[in-house]
Amino acid sequence: MATSKRIYNWYIALVAAMCMVLYGYDASVFNAAQGSDNWLEWFNLDTKRDANLIGLVNTAYTIGAIVAGWFFGGPTADYFGRRIGMGIGCILTIAATFMQAFAPWHNLGCFIGGRVLIGVGQGMALTAGPIYIGEISPPEIRGQIMTFWQMFYSVGSFIAYWIAYACNANKEKLGHWDWRMVVIFQMLVPLIIIILLPFQPESPRWWIKRHNNIEEAKKALRKIRETEEEVDYEVLTIREAIEFENEAVSGSYLALFKDPSIRKRLYLAFVLNVGQQLSGQGTLNSYSSAIYKTIWPSSQTINLINALNATFGILFTLNAVWTADRFGRRWLFIVGAIGMGICMLIVPVVGMTTPDVIGAKGTATKTQPVGIAIVFLLFLFIFFYKPSWGATTWIWTSEVFSMNVRAQAVGMCSQMQNVANTIFQQFFPIFLANEGLKCLFFFMATNFVLAVFVYFCIPETMKVPLEEIDALFGGQNHVEKGGQMLNAADAHHANAGKNSVEVQQHETTRNISV
Repeated sequence: MATSKRIYNWYIALVAAMCMVLYGYDASVFNAAQGSDNWLEWFNLDTKRDANLIGLVNTAYTIGAIVAGWFFGGPTADYFGRRIGMGIGCILTIAATFMQAFAPWHNLGCFIGGRVLIGVGQGMALTAGPIYIGEISPPEIRGQIMTFWQMFYSVGSFIAYWIAYACNANKEKLGHWDWRMVVIFQMLVPLIIIILLPFQPESPRWWIKRHNNIEEAKKALRKIRETEEEVDYEVLTIREAIEFENEAVSGSYLALFKDPSIRKRLYLAFVLNVGQQLSGQGTLNSYSSAIYKTIWPSSQTINLINALNATFGILFTLNAVWTADRFGRRWLFIVGAIGMGICMLIVPVVGMTTPDVIGAKGTATKTQPVGIAIVFLLFLFIFFYKPSWGATTWIWTSEVFSMNVRAQAVGMCSQMQNVANTIFQQFFPIFLANEGLKCLFFFMATNFVLAVFVYFCIPETMKVPLEEIDALFGGQNHVEKGGQMLNAADAHHANAGKNSVEVQQHETTRNISV
C-alpha cells in the first residue's frame, strides 16, 4: 500500500519530469509551424527557395541547447541547486516563447533568436531535471519514476500536435494566429513548473555536496522516506561517497577525465545518447510530415497521424514502468533495438515491393492501404522505441555518474542527442530525396549494431544505489571507501555497497536467463 510519503515522492519527481514536456513540445512545434502557409508568409519564406534557411531555424534551437548543456547546465545545477536550474530553464523558455510568437513581420532573426534562447532554457532544465529525480528517488523504484521523464516528452508532443491539428482545421478563421497559437502554448507547462518548484524540497545530495548541511539534507529526506533510520542511513552513505570523491578522486569536473572509471561511463553514455537519435526516432520526429507527404496530400490527414502518434507514444512509454525495474535496463535496450531494427527493415521492403500510383499533383505515391501499412509499422517502431531507447537512455544516463560530476556529465551526455541529431539532419533531407524509403535501411543497421553494443558493453544498473554505482565500472565503491575515511563504526555498512552490487548482478543474470 502506498504511503503518503511515497506518494509525495512521486509527486515532486513528476513536477521535475514535467521539464521534459518543454523538449517534447519544442521538438514537435517547429515541425507543426513550418507546415503553416501563414508562418511561411509572415517570415517571407519559400520551402524550396529557402530550404537552408528553414533548416537554420531548426538548428538554432540545438545550438542553444548544446551550449547550455555542455557549459552552463551542470555548473548552475551544482552551484545554485537542482530546483534553480530547472526554474531558470523554464523562465528562459517563457521569454523565448514571446520572442517567437510576436516576432515582427518578415523579421526571421527575432524568431531565430527565440529558438536559440529556448534551446538554452531547455539545456538548463534538461540537465537539472533528471538529476533531481534520480537523487530523490529510492533505488528500488528509480527506474519506474524516471520512465515518466520520457513519457512527458510524449506529453509535450501530444499537446503540440493536437493544438496544431485544431489550428490547422480552423486556419481560415485564425489567419496568422494558426501558428502563433501553437507557439504560445509552449509557455503553459514551464509556468506551472515555476509555480510548483518553490514548494518542494531541494535534493538532499546537493545540500551535503554544496553546503555540507546535514540538517537540511535530513529535513528534505524526512519528507520522502518512511523512517528516521532510512534517513540516517541514506545521509551516511551520501556523506561517505562525497568524502571519498573529494579526497581520493576529485571534487571538481576534472574527475570526468582523470578517473578512468568515470571516463569510461562518459564514453558509454555518449554512445547511448547518440544511438538514441541514430535509431531513427530523431529523424522521424523532424521529418515524419515529409515522409507522410509521399503518401497523403492532405496536411489535415498528416497532422492527425502525427497527433495520434504522440498520443500512442504516451501509452507506449508506460511499458517501461513495469519493465525497467523488473527486467532491467539491458533487457529493454536490447529488445527495443532489435524490434526497431525489424520495423526499419520491413517499412522500406513494403515501399519497394508495392506499385506506385500517380497522385492528384501528378507525383508518384502509394495507395492508401499501403500507406496505412507503413504508418502502422512506424507506430510499431514507436512501441519499441519509447520504453527502451526513449526512456531507458535517460534512466541509465542519470544514474551512472558519481555525485562530484553528475550534473556536468548528464548535461554533456544528454546534449549529445542534439549534437548527433544536428549533424545527421544536414544529410537526411538529401538522403530521403534521393533514396526514398530505402534510406530507412540505415536505421535498421544502426539498431542491430546498438543491440550488440549493449550486450557486450553496458552493465546492468537496476536497483543499485547511486553511491554504489562506481563498482559496476571497475571503480572503487565510494560508500565503502568513504566509510573507512569517516571511520564508520558499522563495518557491515561499509561493505554493503559491494555486496549489493554483487547480488544485483546475480539477480539480473537470473532474470535475463528466465
